[in-house]
Formats: sequence, C-alpha cells, structure tokens
Amino acid sequence: MNLEEPWYIKNIDFNVELKQLDIWIDFQKGSKFLCPKCSAENCSVYDTVEKVWRHLNFFEYKTYLHCRVPRVKCDDCGIHQIEVPWARKQSGFTLLMDAIILTLAQNMPILKVAKMLDEHDTKIWRVIIYYVKKSRAKEDFSRVSTVGIDETSFKKGHKYVTIVADIEKSKVLYVCEGKSSSTLTKFNEDLINHGGFPTMIRSISCDMSPSFINGIKNEFPDSKIIFDKFHVIKMMNEAVDEVRKQEQLTVKELKNSKYLWLKNENNLSKEQSERFLSLKNQNLKTVRAYNIKSSLQEFWNSQNRKEATQYLKKWYFWATHSRLTPITEAANTVKKHWEGIMNRTFRSKFSGFDIFQIMYLLFIKSHPISP
Repeated sequence: MNLEEPWYIKNIDFNVELKQLDIWIDFQKGSKFLCPKCSAENCSVYDTVEKVWRHLNFFEYKTYLHCRVPRVKCDDCGIHQIEVPWARKQSGFTLLMDAIILTLAQNMPILKVAKMLDEHDTKIWRVIIYYVKKSRAKEDFSRVSTVGIDETSFKKGHKYVTIVADIEKSKVLYVCEGKSSSTLTKFNEDLINHGGFPTMIRSISCDMSPSFINGIKNEFPDSKIIFDKFHVIKMMNEAVDEVRKQEQLTVKELKNSKYLWLKNENNLSKEQSERFLSLKNQNLKTVRAYNIKSSLQEFWNSQNRKEATQYLKKWYFWATHSRLTPITEAANTVKKHWEGIMNRTFRSKFSGFDIFQIMYLLFIKSHPISP
C-alpha cells in the first residue's frame, strides 16, 4: 500500500467464513498534519472520525481498510477533516479500487461490473461520474477544427443521444440527449465553455438528417458539411435490403440472406460465401441492387474532386435507370445531398470514444444522485 509516515498498519483480521480481509490503519501518536484548506503546517489533531473503504480484493476475498481519520484544528480555518492518501474525499473506495472500476467499465456494462465486484451499481456510477466530471473540467477545445456528429439509441431504441467527436483526435467532445437541431446549439455552448471557437470549425461530418443539417447551418454557418461514407453506404444497404424483401416473395432462396448483401465479400464465412456466389450468379434484382451499392463504394477511392464528380455522375445515371424503386430513391437522396458527399476529404469514422462520457450522460439523466 506504500504507506508513509505518520500512517502505519495497526491490525489485520482475516475472516475465512466471511471471506473478508480487514486492515486497520492508524497514525502515530502526536502526529501533526497540514490544514486541508490553507495547507498550514503542524496542525494538531482535534478528534477523529471512523472511516471504511473497499480496497482491492485479496484473491477472492473482499478487503476493507479501516481508519480513524483526523480532524485538525487550524488557527485560521478552524476544524476540518484531512484527506487520506489512499482514497479521494467522500469516497467509499480506495484509489486503487477506483482504477479497477474504471478499467472494467471500459469493457463491460456497469451492471456486470457491479455484479463482479459485488457492489451496488449506483456506487460504481458515482466513481465514473466523478472522473468524467474531473476530466471534462480540464478539456481544452481551442484547437478543435473538424468534428463528426452521430446519434445512437439506448433503452431499446426509445431514446437517443447525440455524440460529437474530434475526428482528428478520435475523441468524444460532447454528448447530449436527443437528435434534434438543438443538440448543435448545446454543443456550440459547450465548445465555447471549453475555450473553443465556432468560427474555427472548418468541417462537420454527419448523416443526412435534416435536424443535423439545419443545426449546423444555424450554429456553424461557416463550416463545410460532409456526409461520410458510413452513412451513405448505410442508406444504400437499406435500399438493397428493401429490394431483397420484395423479391424474396417470389424467390424463396433469398429468405434469410439479408446479411450476405450487407457484408463485404471478404468478410463472409466459407458457407456464406458459397451461398452468396450461388445467388449472385442468378439474374436477380437483388444482385443488381447489390452491384450498384458496391460500385458506389469505389467513389471514395477517387483521387481528386474532378474524378470523383465524374464517377458519381455515372453512378447516379446507372442507379436512377435501374428500375429498382428503392435504389432510385436512394440515388435521388444522394443527388439531394450531392455537395456534402463531394466534400469528403478526411477519414470520418468515429473511433476511440471515451465511453465514460457516454455512460455518464445516460446515467445522469435517469439516475440523478449527489456527487
């Protein structure tokens, strides 16, 4: 535990029946401490308060630290409780336990973390909320210039959150509930509060949601809107699947083949690949829709704007003359958002999100608690 003077381990009790290890920490008699308010030295102990913290497990046994924490008397500040070096103020966990919680929370749902540690999930959330707030308070957005916006659902799709990320750093900047244009207003305010400048945001990548488009135009009128590849291809995948649904009414072989047309061929298993090739060799509307979608993916390999423009024009003509209504409708959506699609200039896929920021929002809205 790396205790330093005046702290020392006074007693240890190992209870096999309870599967629990208890460690008592104390301070040397006559010790003086710094005032926690003004840092004045040599403050005398006024009295003590018994405290308990959950520590790292000793193998499968829970471990608790016990200590009578001094309250010191300062000539200038009065009587105040000191902070111990192994835990943060008003926490029921040690700092090492906090670290374990944060590590686990990055890889599994909070309820699973709570179950694994045999703690109530509210306690786990308090730890996450504390460090998210602490981290966000230090954020500096003064150099942010390219951002990406996306929404995701939670609570079985009944609620949405909007996520704003710094694309250059692959880092979440802001999260809020909803997916309306007002989310851009809220982000603008948060950007300014963290030292950012709306006029410095050169480009914003998003889906083709009218709400996001209107919000960007209102709050960041000087920014270039980019409709990224992920969302455009997602729209095309939906169109391909709609063609498949219609055609499977007469072509039974297409049933349960949805994901064959959504995945890249290289990502199919051997069994899937064999079935896919069998279907692809048939004269099917779904195959034509798939080929049109696959062709659009090549647009993002264009070397310059002129080449990209020529390619997209040819693709648009092919798609609108396909006699496949879902594909034609998707192509018209591309035409409507032509400039934003042509603006693609950088990798806009979100990655490396700090998941704590997302979890913090989801929890705060439905579980308001005191810090």
